[in-house]
Amino acid sequence: MRWLQGLPTRRIVGVTGSARMAKAVAEAAAPPRPQDRMVVGNWTDPGLLGTERFDVVLADYLFGAVEGFAPYTQDLMAARLRRHCAGRLYVTAIAPYVPGPAPRSEAGRLVWRLGRLRDACLMLAGEQPYREFPLDWMLRQLDRAGFRVVASRRFPIRFGARFVEAQAGMIRDRIGRIPDASLRFALLAHAEALREEALEAVERLGRLRHGEDYVVAAEV
Repeated sequence: MRWLQGLPTRRIVGVTGSARMAKAVAEAAAPPRPQDRMVVGNWTDPGLLGTERFDVVLADYLFGAVEGFAPYTQDLMAARLRRHCAGRLYVTAIAPYVPGPAPRSEAGRLVWRLGRLRDACLMLAGEQPYREFPLDWMLRQLDRAGFRVVASRRFPIRFGARFVEAQAGMIRDRIGRIPDASLRFALLAHAEALREEALEAVERLGRLRHGEDYVVAAEV
């Protein structure tokens, strides 16, 4: 949001499914202009944004987050965004790294293990993990929705200590919501050991090189 506020825009409308995220953005960003606003809503609501259309739509890690708010509707998102896009759409996403077999590299295995533990704790706490999608899936969805893909680019990821601590914090928080005390105790011990192992590897390797983000630019 801070980046958007630095651009020459006529107005900015942000959409999130999380009231907590809306509050965090409001506290971290610059004060909004009278014409700017933050909307808390779910994309499954047909009335969300009404008939509003925008020259530029930025779907910032949106597709992966949909699973936490409206599971099994990701295939509808591109068409939903098409209704509000009058010019260009930018999609940012992270390629899936949790599903599948263990990566061969030490760094990859640590990132994979953190992600799997995070998702397991989310589910044990009664929440829904995010579900990421690869670039080829995204390109198919945009094409089916009537977008013309202009460009796409991949960005290799180098995870640092901040990533490890953020994942560890999320894991600890969700473990605290698990009803079974013995399970909480065992998971906390495992989570702390994995955190220390990952931080040691970050210091030794510089960063954990694994996976990729990608950006797609498309037009109506």
